[in-house]
Amino acid sequence: MKRVITYGTFDLFHQGHYNIIKRAKDLGDYLIVGVTSESYDIERGKLNVKDSLLRRIENVRNTGLADEIIIEEYQGQKVSDIVKYNIDILVIGSDWRGKFDYLKNYCQVIYLERTKNISSTQLRSQGQTYSIGVVTDTTWDGGIVWESKYVSGLHTECVFSEDLPIAQKFCEKYELNSFGDDFSLFLEEVSIIYIHLLSSDKPAYVRKSLEAGKYVICDAPITIDPDELSSLFSLARDKNIMLFERIPLVYLRAFNQLVWQTHGGLIGNILAVKASISQEFFHENGNLTETIFYSLCSVIKILGTKWLDVQLHEVGDQKEECSYLVITIRYPQSYAMIEITKGLDVEDNLQVIGSNGRITIPADWWNTGYFEARLHGTDPLKRFCFNFEGNGLRYLLQEMMIMISDHRTDNARLFPEESITLAHMIRKCLEMKPV
Repeated sequence: MKRVITYGTFDLFHQGHYNIIKRAKDLGDYLIVGVTSESYDIERGKLNVKDSLLRRIENVRNTGLADEIIIEEYQGQKVSDIVKYNIDILVIGSDWRGKFDYLKNYCQVIYLERTKNISSTQLRSQGQTYSIGVVTDTTWDGGIVWESKYVSGLHTECVFSEDLPIAQKFCEKYELNSFGDDFSLFLEEVSIIYIHLLSSDKPAYVRKSLEAGKYVICDAPITIDPDELSSLFSLARDKNIMLFERIPLVYLRAFNQLVWQTHGGLIGNILAVKASISQEFFHENGNLTETIFYSLCSVIKILGTKWLDVQLHEVGDQKEECSYLVITIRYPQSYAMIEITKGLDVEDNLQVIGSNGRITIPADWWNTGYFEARLHGTDPLKRFCFNFEGNGLRYLLQEMMIMISDHRTDNARLFPEESITLAHMIRKCLEMKPV
């Protein structure tokens, strides 16, 4: 008897789920289906799961295809299940290709191509899911395809590029439903548009997308022209839709808790914010403007928008391809300093210094799951820990889905006035940067 096992969350059960279970069943004589528990979904960063565990199990049972249903409760359970149930074949969707090759030491591993144009179409008609389309000029997705898999109710479907060969390569690489270079047709296929461009065309595509009534996520900054940015936010408000700048930092629980704790007086009056960031580790394309945006955003969320002055200084060695850039921001009662380095050994961290202690996020603070607080007169550190998975984009997507569900368009994590302030600050910084 050939024994087969497959796993999944099976949230918002649809035809694509049925198809993978059916194809798994056809590969053997006895099929075991593992359904992930709520605690395991939380542990692995699966967000916004709609259906209860009991309902998801019942949906799998109703297919009539599973000979046995088990619950997947922890990382590494697949190995013990394969041994325990004497499994011959593990079946996994192709979007996980390569990630379970280590299990080939225990059984055959088969990656099944996902069912295209079914799950999204069916669920959209039921008002349960939103399709994402990507506007790009590169074959790198910025993490949207993978991260959207972890937020129930979202599905990345298609890609648009003015360069059709790039769109085709992108589509094939990420196994999307379709690709093209006709923006009007592209708009008809999707509910949410992620604008991931290295060029300066971002504002134009944001405007076209908003005018078509689409929710928009755009790499930050959208533009460093404050007036243009204000116009785009006004358009989104008039259309009663949402415009997000992609900055996962402000959607992370740890960072939000840090902001709340500092504003709540945990370390007394805030005197200074210090942030160090290595450009090459922060962004694989080395986008300096985006690096500056992230750094200034962390300052604004902590110190506010009422800044007095910003200065930029840079030294470097072109032969050694290294640089050291310092941005200082003066506030009425506080001060901020940002170090941005390239090719130099500087420790990345973020510190908030107060009259009664300090808060520190060590290492890559823009992707943080915890921070430390040391208060005056206390010996041990206070540690605040929160779950963090992926590259942080899923937390932005989760907030967007919550806002859609609540019929809200006001983004409390990054207010339009904060984005506009950032545009002013970045423009001034870049004006001071040596050519």
